[in-house]
Amino acid sequence: GDPEAGEMGLAAVPGRQAAFRQGLAAAVQYARAVGCPRIHLMAGRVPLGADRAAVAGEMETTFTENLRYAADLLAQEDMIGLVEPINNRITDPRYFLNTPHQAAATLEKVGRPNLKLQLDLFHCQIMDGNLSRNLETYFPLIGHIQIAQVPGRHEPNSPGELNFPYIFELLESLGYTGYVGCEYAPKGDTLEGLGWLRSYWESRGLQHGGTSKAAE
Repeated sequence: GDPEAGEMGLAAVPGRQAAFRQGLAAAVQYARAVGCPRIHLMAGRVPLGADRAAVAGEMETTFTENLRYAADLLAQEDMIGLVEPINNRITDPRYFLNTPHQAAATLEKVGRPNLKLQLDLFHCQIMDGNLSRNLETYFPLIGHIQIAQVPGRHEPNSPGELNFPYIFELLESLGYTGYVGCEYAPKGDTLEGLGWLRSYWESRGLQHGGTSKAAE
């Protein structure tokens, strides 16, 4: 979409299907070039001035149709499409996809195995909390995890509501083997802000870089 026009993705926006397909084709080109197997298919915003409840049905229909088109195209490239709920309490009041429950219902309706849930724990905590149960419930659908402390959206060891060492161990116990994306705003220097990761590795008996000291 066009960020300058206030767009934040197009997958659920009625009347913008052609632009969605054009953007998807460009994204596939970029992903192919850099060897990235996953693409975030952003739902987009409720149209300005529209009542969310009044347009929800049409937007859900558009979202479903666009996701099926995207999944079939991505399957040809051996890629996965991701949908991410973004909270509408703090971050984006007009974003259409807000909760893991809504995302799971959409994915079930679309019915494509190469579409997955991109679960950002920052948004999930703000909208629903109950992170342990939500991770367990939606784990079969998860294709990518993102993290940030709540409510400041800074490093995971900054003051806030979430106990990330516990969450990381829970993800390991569930068998998560994918990446954990650090989608937070560093409070200062980026590299200094990664001190939390070095401390976490050390607490688990790992070298910097995540390798086992025993293996070394």
